Amino acid sequence: MSTSVDDLVAAATAAAGSVVDPELQRSLAELDMVRQVEVADGRAVIGIALTIVGCPMADRIEREVTAAASAVPGIDRVHVELTVMSTGEREALLARLRSGRTRSTTPFTPGSLTRVIAVTSGKGGVGKSTVTANLAVATARRGLRVGLVDTDVHGFSIPALLGLVDDSGFAVRPTRIDDLVLPPVAHGVKGVSIGMFLPEGSENSAVSWRGPLLHRTVEQFITEVYFGDLDVLFLDLPPGTGDVAISVGHLLPHSEVLVVTTPQRAASGVAVRSGLLARTLEQKVIGIVETMAADSSGFAPFGTGGGAAVAAQLSAGHDEVPLLGSIPFSVPLREAGDAGLPIGIAAPFDPAARAFDDLAQRLTTRPRGLAGRRLSLSVR
Repeated sequence: MSTSVDDLVAAATAAAGSVVDPELQRSLAELDMVRQVEVADGRAVIGIALTIVGCPMADRIEREVTAAASAVPGIDRVHVELTVMSTGEREALLARLRSGRTRSTTPFTPGSLTRVIAVTSGKGGVGKSTVTANLAVATARRGLRVGLVDTDVHGFSIPALLGLVDDSGFAVRPTRIDDLVLPPVAHGVKGVSIGMFLPEGSENSAVSWRGPLLHRTVEQFITEVYFGDLDVLFLDLPPGTGDVAISVGHLLPHSEVLVVTTPQRAASGVAVRSGLLARTLEQKVIGIVETMAADSSGFAPFGTGGGAAVAAQLSAGHDEVPLLGSIPFSVPLREAGDAGLPIGIAAPFDPAARAFDDLAQRLTTRPRGLAGRRLSLSVR
């Protein structure tokens, strides 16, 4: 029994529409990107309207649409015609993506379903960014939708740790649809960093910004970058208790805080202060992560007990702050970071990789929902 042309057109349209835009993480059908579809003598011609001229994902979208339509029985050849949305079509798309929000408002409100976790430390050099990057990837590998904002403006390292760099080692540029910024994706994590926005040729220059400009940068990352519907948004905060930590506390007062320390007393003593600042800003300190801990052989170059000490001090007189995980001292972890790979992909059987998997599991056991959240409801 032969299939009618109308049925083939419908099947090809559905197949093309099922392809997911790699940046917007929505199907082409949802984004209204599939246009005229024609089928004749087993050959399908499919029109796809890209969001912008020079879309960096054009080749990938073309390949995936071709593969999807070629799998339809009765179609043996596919030709994809790429065009670009009109200004009106693009504005309508942006309005749908923002769901009625204005450019200057955040989707990460206290009533949203996205869990916001800020990763902080008392001092630099304790592996805070390594924890944030690897924890984000481990969380994404558990099937959650994950975003990561690198708020460490002066010492940004998330692009390098996630491999979001070009052949010259510079951070890749996000795609822009008019004034909407689409964060690049690596290992299932949507990431954004100031390194992605610095002028060409100045990527290795020092960023010497002060309070107001730092606050505005963090605010723009939260309000103007399109992450879509996330389960978890991680924030990599700069070390210490300075401007950015305070800005995050004001912009996202419902965010939870994870404190990173090494076992060394010089680090753990300072780490307590970042937890105390979070409490001052009415954020919830959800746990401690200890890095560079003793490995399986007992080798402990930075001593022992620092994570437990921080947990005990922050628990005194308050709700318990647990030591959620200890990441063992690991040469493969350092090598993977230098290569721009998460340890869970570069060396999945390394003890550090298993520690990050365990940490992600502990953090994500809480179901996504509205329990305990204040809802904006009124009774008439």
